[in-house]
Amino acid sequence: MSVLNRVYRESLALLTDLYELTMAYGYWKLSRAKDEAVFHLFFRKHPFRGGYTIACGLEYVLDLIQNFRFDETDLEYLAGLKGNDNAPLFEPAFLDDLRDLRLHCDVAAAPEGTVVFPQEPLIRVQGPLLECQLLETHLLNIVNFQSLIATKASRICLAAGGGSVLEFGLRRAQGIDGGLAASRAAYIGGCDATSNVLAGKLFGIPVRGTHAHSWVMSFDGELEAFDAYAKAMPNNCIFLVDTYDTLEGVAHAIEVGRRLREGGHKMIGIRLDSGDLAYLSVEARKMLDAAGFTDARIVASNDLDEETIRSLKEQEAAISIWGVGTRLITAHDQPALGGVYKLSAIRRPGGPWRDCVKVSEQAIKTTAPGIQQVRRFRMEQEFIGDMIYDERLGIRGQPFIVDPIDPTRRKKVPAEATHEDLLVPVARQGRPVYRSPPLADIRERASRQLAALHKGIKRFLNPHEYPTGLEPGLHDLKMQLVLKARKVAD
Repeated sequence: MSVLNRVYRESLALLTDLYELTMAYGYWKLSRAKDEAVFHLFFRKHPFRGGYTIACGLEYVLDLIQNFRFDETDLEYLAGLKGNDNAPLFEPAFLDDLRDLRLHCDVAAAPEGTVVFPQEPLIRVQGPLLECQLLETHLLNIVNFQSLIATKASRICLAAGGGSVLEFGLRRAQGIDGGLAASRAAYIGGCDATSNVLAGKLFGIPVRGTHAHSWVMSFDGELEAFDAYAKAMPNNCIFLVDTYDTLEGVAHAIEVGRRLREGGHKMIGIRLDSGDLAYLSVEARKMLDAAGFTDARIVASNDLDEETIRSLKEQEAAISIWGVGTRLITAHDQPALGGVYKLSAIRRPGGPWRDCVKVSEQAIKTTAPGIQQVRRFRMEQEFIGDMIYDERLGIRGQPFIVDPIDPTRRKKVPAEATHEDLLVPVARQGRPVYRSPPLADIRERASRQLAALHKGIKRFLNPHEYPTGLEPGLHDLKMQLVLKARKVAD
């Protein structure tokens, strides 16, 4: 059973914006429901002012496509909606067709864990116009959020510089699925474990956790609390030492650690959750080492993110494990990725394709036409650029990349560069043809992809811009359509 069905156990067809259904009804009413369409899901700017984004959420997408249904309660609800004349918004025959609807779309996508860049499609959907339209909100809801969190997690893990990162955000997450989906995405982005037990069950993510301040406060003293916890769970002892006086708490942890050792067990370490983490971690490290606990780990939490972790590393904090919660799980400094889903080609059954563009006064919002694919070029072990091309036009001659925002910026691709196409078939006629890898493999893919980026692209402040753009033939087609739309002579 799919993850979505295991959690919600009912139809998710109405988890959409009303205008998707009103457009679908319009297509049906005008006998255009079976026109063939191509849509692309992409974003325009990296989150967090960064230089890369990690694609995430495809497994959820495939679950949704395979199980997309309108159940009887959905149809009853839609039948009760009224227009401004108090007449039904949808006629019964349309609802009858929704009852029998099964998706027949072909879907291609960048595998989860792929590093992706602005303007290039993460997902391409091709099929009946009505069906493609109905998928818009679902796909954006899934991919926008999970890609955002995977990217945030990867930035935090880069800042940790090889230190272990634990995701502790469930209690601050934006609702139930905000917690589940974010735990999954954070693991793909590089976190080593989660506190979220249901995410551990559903996704196989390692889970971690010991005790909170309330455990300590429930006893007459901190030493008694640590001692009681060690007796209850001698194989899971990381002591939270800052309930009262932090360094005294470290001393108490050391005392209980000695008793654990005498009983054949081991104190894993201590956790700092407040105060001057740089100073306290250094002092705690001295105390632990002097007492013979050189392998005890120091865990830090308390509203951490990549900037705070980087600062603590620069101060030579003696922290080896980072517990990151609120600022990761809520993508604190940017609440949304801003992905969009745009029509790029359409045709009547059996007819020729008509390419489509959305024209805007803002160049960044003018879309590209066609049936798009993304070709990634590599020199040895490093990615050097991505070209968006039309599968019908192909790539002509020596390839070079035209910046979609500033066409005067062009990058020639070396003849010796190797390449791969990023969008792989994941569903045909609404049936999945792609098996999502184990989550650990997706996480490893994200790590390998990041390793193939120049370090300047991964820096936090003013990152280098990775070359991404259009194949010249597709650029020319886009310009022709834009000029035509603006009624400017060639």
